[in-house]
Amino acid sequence: MIINHPLLGPRDSQEFIYLGDAALIHRPDGMADGSLDKFIDYTYLRDNPAGEHRELWYHEQGDRSWLVVTRNTVTHEITAVELARDVARREGRSK
Repeated sequence: MIINHPLLGPRDSQEFIYLGDAALIHRPDGMADGSLDKFIDYTYLRDNPAGEHRELWYHEQGDRSWLVVTRNTVTHEITAVELARDVARREGRSK
């Protein structure tokens, strides 16, 4: 599988580590009321969709960037690759 890195171009998926659902970007506030329940859900509850899914990948054998890859879990077709920091900024998670 080839991942088209937004900065470095096409790379073999073996350079990356799959880290799971891209929803991990939305880590709950540990200081908020009810944070224990939110962290339990955040840590243990995952969707397992068949079809298009947003995932986190880490470019371990390259520039060590985090990517959000939109991939069809049935066909493995990749339709989008973005830097995770750009996604987090766009969604209000980072400055």
